[in-house]
Amino acid sequence: MRVEIREHRSTFVVYMLLRVLVLVMMVLQCFNGNYENVFLCLLTLVLFAMPAFIQVTFQVELPSTLEIIVLLFIFAAEALGEISEFYVLFPFWDTVLHTLNGFLAAAIGLSMADLLNRSETVKFQLSPLFLAFSSFTFSMTIGVLWEFFEFGMDRLFGLDMQKDAVVHSIHSVLLDPTNSNITVSINGITTTSVNGADLGVDGYLDIGLIDTMNDLLVNFVGALVFSVIGFVYLRNRGRSSFLRRLVPRRKRRPAQAEQA
Repeated sequence: MRVEIREHRSTFVVYMLLRVLVLVMMVLQCFNGNYENVFLCLLTLVLFAMPAFIQVTFQVELPSTLEIIVLLFIFAAEALGEISEFYVLFPFWDTVLHTLNGFLAAAIGLSMADLLNRSETVKFQLSPLFLAFSSFTFSMTIGVLWEFFEFGMDRLFGLDMQKDAVVHSIHSVLLDPTNSNITVSINGITTTSVNGADLGVDGYLDIGLIDTMNDLLVNFVGALVFSVIGFVYLRNRGRSSFLRRLVPRRKRRPAQAEQA
C-alpha cells in the first residue's frame, strides 16, 4: 500500500479528502440516529480501499486518472446519491452514474481480457477489435445484471429502485374491449386515481420500465465510448499518453521497470 501511495500521490490526496468527508458524514449520521446511513458510510470506506487492494493483490496497474474516476464514482453513488439524497434532488444524477458505470465496467472488462490475452502462461491472441467488443459486452452484461438486481429488490422487498416515471399517454392491447390484440391509446392524461383516491401526480405512473431502459441506454453509451478508447489504445499499444491514463495494465516487475 505504501508503494501505491508513492506511485499515485494525486490519487492518494483525492482518496484522503473523500475519506475525511465520508467520516464527517458518518459522525453526523450517528448523531442523527440514522444507522442505515452509518452502514452506507462504512461500506463507502471499504469500497474506497478496493482499487489499491486490487492493484496490490492482482498486480494490476490502475492509471491515476482512472482510479480517481472510480473513487469519485463511489463517493457520488453512495455518499451523495444515497446519503445526501442526490438521486431525489437531481433527477439526472442516476443517469450520469449509470453512464459512468458503463464506462468503468468496460474498462474492467477490457483489462481482464487484455491481461489474459498477454499472459505468459495462457497462449492465445485476440485482435484489438475483438477485445474491445468483449469489453463492451462485459459492460452491458453488468448493466443488465444490475437491473435484474433492482427488479428483484423491488419485487421481493417493495423498494423503488426502478424509479417510476410520470407519463401523459399509454398504449396497451389490454385496453382493447374486443380482445383482438389492437393497441388502444389514451392521450392527454392529467390525473390518476387508484381505488377512488387521486395519486396527486399530473399524469399516469409508468412502473419502472422507462427508468430501466434509460439506465441500459446510458450504460450502452458509456460502454461504447470506452470500447472505442480501448480499441484505439490496443491498436497503438499504449503510445497515446492520454489513453494510457484510462486503460488498466499489468504491473511491470522490477526487472522490467529497470529495462524500461
